[in-house]
Amino acid sequence: MSAELKLVMDGDRAAEIHRAGGGLLLRYVYRPDTAVDEAQRPYAHPVNTLAGELLTNFRPNDHRWHHGLSFTINCLSGYNFWGGGTYRQADGYQMRADHGTQQHTGWVEQGANYLAHTLDWRVGAAGERLLQEQRRLSFAVSSPSAWSLRWTAALTNVSGRTLELGQYHSTHGLAGSHYGGLQFRGARDLLDDHYDDSIGIFAEGGLSGEAAVHGAPARWMEWRGQKDTSLRRVTVRFATHPGPCHSFVRRNNPLAALPFQYDRDLSLPPGGVLNIDHTLTFTDA
Repeated sequence: MSAELKLVMDGDRAAEIHRAGGGLLLRYVYRPDTAVDEAQRPYAHPVNTLAGELLTNFRPNDHRWHHGLSFTINCLSGYNFWGGGTYRQADGYQMRADHGTQQHTGWVEQGANYLAHTLDWRVGAAGERLLQEQRRLSFAVSSPSAWSLRWTAALTNVSGRTLELGQYHSTHGLAGSHYGGLQFRGARDLLDDHYDDSIGIFAEGGLSGEAAVHGAPARWMEWRGQKDTSLRRVTVRFATHPGPCHSFVRRNNPLAALPFQYDRDLSLPPGGVLNIDHTLTFTDA
């Protein structure tokens, strides 16, 4: 309910969603100042539980282009919107001048329960526009211990040519590298199991553990963890609508990505639209 949430705008750079009582749930930076080679894009960080537990990581030392919660496309017709080094079969990962940017162009709606805006996906020195996006973030408190974020988007090909959307597995044959789509980089302590089998990665169909969940089609996946200091148990649930997603997961440097395609690149014709729809639920156990 909107009475439980409050929107606070931070100038023309970020929007924050707070509990009506004052606790920060999410800071959404829609005009980032990150480095060009990190593929500048809007991101949410921090993302907290209702009790104030930090769930996301921003610019971790192992992959500085991991920006909390953000939406990316790893390979977009020769351009890198994920950030960092770009993989090619000939010479592996190299930093290349091929990074795209996502630029906020205007607000459609602002409120305690909804943030909706438009973005241009641009590349090259001339700023060629490849995609125009309509993005909507919806917020709801679902119980005294849980709140949810629904991330929906429609990305339209405005380039005038067919675009190939993929990742290093489907585009360049790097086995297992299916990352792309909605990306969540978690706080380092989330999945530190200290030999507790109830902490870890789980998914629909009774799947358990990184090896079993990674790449398996499922309508939902969960991270069940425990935070340092408070020792509070937390759960992050990733759900994909309307059907299963082959998730990409890493446990030791906590990462979840929800790719919108898997084994083959997705061809998007001129005027074609890619629709994204995920719900993340954050729970204090």
